[in-house]
Amino acid sequence: MSGRFDCCLQFITMPLKNLIVRSKVASMISRLRRKHLTIVFTNGVFDILHRGHVEYLARAKKCGEVLIVGLNSDSSVRRLKGPLRPLQKQRDRAAVLLALEAVDYVIIFGEDTPEKLIQSVKPDVLVKGADYKISEIAGAQFVKSYGGEVKRIRLTKGQSTSDILKRVRKS
Repeated sequence: MSGRFDCCLQFITMPLKNLIVRSKVASMISRLRRKHLTIVFTNGVFDILHRGHVEYLARAKKCGEVLIVGLNSDSSVRRLKGPLRPLQKQRDRAAVLLALEAVDYVIIFGEDTPEKLIQSVKPDVLVKGADYKISEIAGAQFVKSYGGEVKRIRLTKGQSTSDILKRVRKS
């Protein structure tokens, strides 16, 4: 296959250069800080990417200049969501996120919460969905402690992975 499909094949086979391993987080953040960029952080499972996710991530990106997404590892998803999840492997979920215009970097974390990762990133803005109270957002107190902002973003009504999975199971 060649010609007009070459660009598509390159995406499928290219390395995920903006998938950052934990050992490289400090150097990446240092580079971003030297450029005086506003760093936004959010996190989630992003198992079945849907319109709600895309709109949420676009809104999160508008809170700053660089959007970093903490992505739950496969093992943490199983602990949090049960043995039937995730439906897609972490590297595949990361690839889909990185294909979105709003997402600049993805970092996979294996803990049940992104608290330690947030402490490493030290974002200027921590974003979570409005379905969370500030007191329920992992890392919120830490971010506030150094003057960072914690923002809750309105979710797209009727769009959730749980709802999609319920509809699939019914059919």
